[in-house]
Order: sequence, then C-alpha cells, then structure tokens
Amino acid sequence: MSRASAWLQAARPKTLSAAAAPVFVGAGLAEAHGAFALLPVLAALTGAILIQIGTNLANDYYDFVRGADTSARVGPVRVTQAGLIPAEHVWRGMVAVLAAAAAVGVYLVFVGGWPIVWIGLASLLCAVAYTGGPYPLAYHGLGDPFVFVFFGLIAVGGTYWVQALALPGEVLLAGAGMGALSTAILVANNLRDLDTDTSVGKRTLAVRLGRNGSRVEYAILMAVGFGVPVLGVGVYQWPAAALVALVAGAASVSPLTLIMTKDDPRELSPALAGTARVVGLYGVLLAAGLAFG
Repeated sequence: MSRASAWLQAARPKTLSAAAAPVFVGAGLAEAHGAFALLPVLAALTGAILIQIGTNLANDYYDFVRGADTSARVGPVRVTQAGLIPAEHVWRGMVAVLAAAAAVGVYLVFVGGWPIVWIGLASLLCAVAYTGGPYPLAYHGLGDPFVFVFFGLIAVGGTYWVQALALPGEVLLAGAGMGALSTAILVANNLRDLDTDTSVGKRTLAVRLGRNGSRVEYAILMAVGFGVPVLGVGVYQWPAAALVALVAGAASVSPLTLIMTKDDPRELSPALAGTARVVGLYGVLLAAGLAFG
C-alpha cells in the first residue's frame, strides 16, 4: 500500500457520511424556513468532515497504543496497528486535521457567536477523548450517547444555527433522527468487534449489553430514525416530500438482516458499510424533501 493510500485508509472515507448527512439535513431545514446560507453550510460541512477524520486518526492511534487493536481484529485495516504509518505520524496527522477544523471554526464563530465556541471546543475535545485521555468514552460504554449527541443533535442544530441563529424544536427532532442512525453505525462496528473488545477490556456498550441487547439497540435506533420524518410531517407540518427519506429503509434491510442473524465478525463486516450507506442516503433524501418539498 502506498503512503497516500495508507493515509486515505486512516481517514476511513466510508464513515464520512455520518459527518456530512446531518449538515445536509440542517441545510435542508434552513432552506424550508427561508434561512439557507451557502457559506456557513460549506464551512459547517468542511469542519464536520475534518473533525470526523481527526476522530478516526485519534481512534487509529489510541486504540493501538492502548492495545485494543491487535492482529486478531476483523475489519478495515488500522494503519497504526498494521505498521503502514508510524504511530507518531498518525498522532501528528490528528493534530493537523483538528487544527484545520479549528481554523474553519473561527469563521463559524464569527457567524454564529458564542454557542459555536462551546460546540467547537466540545467537538475537538471529544474527538480525542473518544478513545484518548484518562477516561476514554468508547472504553466506558459512552460512545453511543456521544455519537447520538454530536452526530445528531449538535451537528444538525449547529448547522441550522449558523444560518438562522435560532433553534426550534423541529431541528432537534431532525437531529434525533440523524443521531439515531449514526449511532447505528457504531453499534454495527462494536457488534462486529465484540469478542476482541471484550478480550482487551474495551467496555463498549455492545460489550455491556451483549450480542442480543446490541441487536435490540440497533433495531430501536433504526425505528427512531425512520420515525422522525413521519413525526415531522405530522407534528411540525414538514412538507410531505420529507417522507422520501423512508426510501432509505429499503437499503437498511440488508444490514439489519446481517445484524440480527450473523455472529461471525467477517459476516458482520458488510453491515457496517451498509449502515453508513443508509445514513448517507437518508440524510440526502430528508434534506432534499425538506428543501424542495
């Protein structure tokens, strides 16, 4: 693998839908309310993707130094564990990417004021604290609520805020839908890694709930995600076109079937990519339905 390919692998491009989709939804809601602003949306999208990449690099580095990534792990190659990129280079890459995200955040603070300062600082801190620091969130079963909040409520709400300087309840509803589906990506990942995480003492929520409990969690998260457009149309008078997001439900059948029926990590691996595709498709369709309905 070339050095460029290794860095691309470390960025984990298949996970970036979880960063981009909530920004699309926040932009779609703003357009529906006549508040769409292109430059803040582009900045929010750039910042979200950079923070996601920085988090991925942090995970690659800290999971290796903590001993959680071993040769027994199934799934996409982790570049630090595989020796493709030296650990110190991955750490420096993480710092550089998060610094770039902070630079983008300066513009968003200018647009959105103090709320964006706190959102930005919390996002940068948690990007590292997810697997690093004295109390790594992922190692104590807190990864799931972290994803729900940051990739749902905060990502959608923050995107809407930098355009409209307001936060109506329906924005949080949309954020809950995105947060639920993004958390389902993590559940698919942690269910695949359940045995290896258990063996190294990584106490993810999947380890705590067990295989069947994680399957129930995944199903609930999917139900919440696809229930949100229905609630939005019924409670907040979203345009009926927002229901087009339910089309993404067809793409969820395959990963849901794998989650519910397979135990082997190798057979569960496609469920992770499949769930990420659901998140991306759902976000694009919901955003389009809100904006153009």
